[in-house]
Amino acid sequence: MRELSEPTELSELSELLPDARDGLNRKERIVLYCLMQTQKEFRDRNVPTITLYGRVLEHIDMGEAEFQHILAKMTGLTRNSDDPTRSD
Repeated sequence: MRELSEPTELSELSELLPDARDGLNRKERIVLYCLMQTQKEFRDRNVPTITLYGRVLEHIDMGEAEFQHILAKMTGLTRNSDDPTRSD
């Protein structure tokens, strides 16, 4: 088994791992934070996806496909095949 000794490898790995408190990784948490802040700014109205994507990019580098995947996961538009509570 290869040891992770490089600080960049460790930080990249920690960004991918979900937090034990809420199950969100760093990128998911940033998307959720930006959504909350933008909804406040829009007075709880719907936030355009492109606006949210722009706000997320101010915090972290993320591709459009990855952003769409995180949004779909958060809104329940995709099924998590590892979720034992869902039946096929």
